[in-house]
Amino acid sequence: MTLERLAATIAARKGADPETSWTAKLLAKGPEKCAEKFGEEAIEAIIEAVKGDRARLTSEAADVLYHLLVMLASRDVTLAEVVAELDRRDGTSGLTEKAQR
Repeated sequence: MTLERLAATIAARKGADPETSWTAKLLAKGPEKCAEKFGEEAIEAIIEAVKGDRARLTSEAADVLYHLLVMLASRDVTLAEVVAELDRRDGTSGLTEKAQR
């Protein structure tokens, strides 16, 4: 799966030289910067969704997924853990799940 490969690449870049890797550069700036960048990309995706430009929304959505994985990696949360949480919720109504929080 593409997201699994991307998550593995991001994990491998944690110790890389920030001068040679954008991912390493983001991670070196810490979780707060990674979260900020994720938020910026999410806002850009929202703007494109409102505008209705499918190609731009697709591009921004890819950026959101990448930056989400970087933010998770910055806090040592794996894609597998997120998928496990989604699996746990599978078959549960969103309304029911939200009420249980």
